This record gives sequence, C-alpha cells and structure tokens, in this order.
Amino acid sequence: MPSATSKPASTPQALRVLFASPECAPLVKTGGLADVSAALPAALARLGVDVRLLLPGYRAVLAQLTERCVIAQFAAEAQLPAARLLQCQSDSGVPLYLLDCPEFYDRPGGPYQDESGSDWRDNALRFGLLSRAAALLGSAASPLAWRPQVLHCNEWHTALAPAYLHYGAEAPAATLLTIHNLAFQGLFEAELVAALGLPAASFAPDGVEYYGKLSFLKAGLQLADAISTVSPAYAREIQGEELGFGLQGLLSARKDRLYGILNGIDTDLWNPATDPLIATRYSAGTLAHKAGNKRALRARLGLADAPDVPLFAVVSRLTEQKGLDWLLEIAPRLLDLPAQLALLGGGDAALERGFAALARQHPRAMSTTIGFDEELAHLIEAGADAFLMPSRFEPCGMNQMYSQRYGTPPVVRATGGLADTVIDCAPAALADGSASGFVFHEASAQALFGAVARAADAWRERATWLALQRNGMARDFNWDASARRYVEIYAHLAAGSRLASA
Repeated sequence: MPSATSKPASTPQALRVLFASPECAPLVKTGGLADVSAALPAALARLGVDVRLLLPGYRAVLAQLTERCVIAQFAAEAQLPAARLLQCQSDSGVPLYLLDCPEFYDRPGGPYQDESGSDWRDNALRFGLLSRAAALLGSAASPLAWRPQVLHCNEWHTALAPAYLHYGAEAPAATLLTIHNLAFQGLFEAELVAALGLPAASFAPDGVEYYGKLSFLKAGLQLADAISTVSPAYAREIQGEELGFGLQGLLSARKDRLYGILNGIDTDLWNPATDPLIATRYSAGTLAHKAGNKRALRARLGLADAPDVPLFAVVSRLTEQKGLDWLLEIAPRLLDLPAQLALLGGGDAALERGFAALARQHPRAMSTTIGFDEELAHLIEAGADAFLMPSRFEPCGMNQMYSQRYGTPPVVRATGGLADTVIDCAPAALADGSASGFVFHEASAQALFGAVARAADAWRERATWLALQRNGMARDFNWDASARRYVEIYAHLAAGSRLASA
C-alpha cells in the first residue's frame, strides 16, 4: 500500500478537486461538518490531490484571515449580487478560496442564524450564491486558470451547484454531493427559482422541485454524478422510510451511485499523549495517568471527588435527535446508581432548562455547562469514565471515536456511524479483543438506562474496564483509508466511469 504521502496508483497525475462547504474548523464551526471540511481536504492533499477549499467569507472568517488577495470577480445575476473571490492559505496548507459578499456574509451571529437563533431570511440566496460560485469555478466560465475535474459539494448549502452545472454550464466538472445529515434539506418557496437564476424548466420532479417547493438537497441528490454519506450504515438507513426524510425513494433509485464512507478524525488534534488541553497526558501504556484528568475535571466542575463513583459525560447539541430527552428522563436514576454526570452543549431550550435544573438540585453529582468550550470538551474526553451518545439517528458521529481514542468507552445506540464504530462489551467481543463500548438497540429511555447500568457495572470490574479502554485506544480512526476511498471515486468520476457503491 502507498504511504500516506504518496500518490495513489490510480491517479498518476494530480486530480484537481474543489471542495465546497459552508463551514470549516477552526474558522467557523457549528458541528462535525466543520471538522470534516478541515481534515478531509488536508488528508486528500497528503495523498497528492490538488484540492482547493471554497468557503463563504463570513465576518468571523475574514477577521481571522487578514492576508488575502482578490483573484476573481463574479457578476450579479438574477437576485444574486456581485461577489469577489479571495485567496488565502489554511492552517493545513490547503489553498482556501473565500466568497466575499458583504451583503450576504458580513453579519453578526452564526453562519446560518442571527444572534437570536432565527434562520437568516435570505439563506436561499446566501447559499444559492455559494452554490453558483462553486459551479462557475467548475465550468468553462470559470475566471480562474485552475479548473477542478471534480466538484465535491457538502450538505444542502452547496447542493444547488450540480443544478447550476446541469442547466446550461459548458464543460462542467463531475460532481459529488456528501450528505452529512439528511434531516437538513434547504427547503424554500418556489418563486425563488427565478431569483436564484435557475431556468423555469428546472422546477420539475427531475430537477429542483420537491412537493411544490424548491429543495437544494433534493436538487443535488437528483443531479450530482455521485452521492456519498458519512458511514456505511447511514447509507443503508437513508434508503428506508424511517430515516429517509421523504427522500428515500430517490436515494434508493440512485443507490448505484451512493457511497457510505466513514468519516475519520484528526488523530493529531485528538491524541491524549500530546493533547495540550488536558491536565495529564497519557497513552494505552500509561492509563493510570488518566486519573489526573478525572480529578481536574471534577475540580473544574465542582463535582465531588468520589473515587468509587463512575463519571459519565456528554458533549453534544442538546436535541431529541441526539436522544438527550431520554437522558434527561433517566438522569435521576443514573445519579442514584450512584454515578456522576457532566454535560457540555446547547440547543433545545427545554433540554437546556431541564439539565440546568437537575445540576442545581445535585451540584456535587452533576454539572451542566451550556454552550461550547473546546478546552473543556477535551478535558471531558480525557477525564470522564464513559461517554454517552444515545442518538435516535447519527449519520457518523465523531465523539464516539474521540472517546475510544481517549480510553473513555462510549455508550451508544446502534445507528449510523455509531453502529459502525463501537463494538458492544459482550463476552465474545471481550474474548477476541474487539469490545470497545456499550451498544443498545431499542429507541427508548429504558434501553439507554440498561446500557448505562451495564457500563457502571463493568467499570467496577477493573480488568474488564482496562481491556475495554485498551481495545478502544488501539482502534485506527484516522482519515487515510476514507480519503483513499474518496480519491478512488474522484478518479472514476473524472474519467467518466462508475464505481460499485459498496
């Protein structure tokens, strides 16, 4: 097999790929997409791909990247204003293109919502402009000499690009659309078709129309040359009614072009042996040092230093998708095991209030931190005994991989990437050295509590727990294998051929 820095045998000349995304860590982040948008292009570059990253020029991004130059201008079209293309360098060395349009992106708040948490009313136009710019860069109309062979789109925010290329672009690049979460589809009113500069003929079942509305995501799923999603299990699940969110028929019809590729993680950033954000560094061979992080975490959060009590933790958006309403329901029983619970996250107001109230009632056993804190997130992964991810559905998930790498066995529901990455602590799996966490199947609070109770019992069996920790820390979740799979798909798309979807 080629080394991590060599070019794949299937691509003797560097493939040219434009990676379009609405967010990228550490510049702008609301979730796992930002981590993928940072790590995957960097992994592709290590494999010899000539990859460039396209990102909106949000206010916060421009404030961080002061060394930049204008390399192109985009004219106004329909209700999409003129914009500039800026070039700068990312921390990883991947060339970064910023779409500069102050009217759309120079705003307070987040990339998708205002400071009150409401969606920007012009999101269709804001991300229509991003999709159009990506399409222009992937066509003969590009103002740049560099032209991609493959345009890799991510989520609904860039999913209109295949439509722009399909309806009239000359010499279009091949397109790949990655679904990170099918629940978010970019649905807007039909009259925006003209405002976005799309032809009237595009508003049809074989185009951008979806039950009388304009759907960015459906357009991409319909018109992209290939589709990927972020785990093999999720690729299967979204072809069924339960998790297809109305698009299961289209996805099933295009299953020969649908690939399930598990996300990786940044194993340099998430490495307990070198992590500068944790209290004491450790490895699989020095797991006794992990205890220093538990003491530091308890001290920071005001939890009792109780050596005979396991500490469970959550770092997550607080939503029903993540199964955190189940956790709120069973939390009093969890604390009575006895156990402790540390939670970091934000989202649904009712869940925020519920967890905050519980922490006030049990200040020495439970901590709730609303919001996000990168340093605390790392300390939680290092200091907790077990990590909870009881998701109703989870396209991939990354914290379960971080947790295994940090010797913090995860408790997960068997869905999507969680099912693909965590091996249940069953006797056979313990015997063969593969067990790395606790997996439950039924979508219920009671099933979650059963898994938590199993984990608490196993924690008290020191030999079992040590085996689980070492098994998880031995797993390889880096990006190399997944990046090679993407390179293989790019090469076939660039050649106009097709791969098996398995």
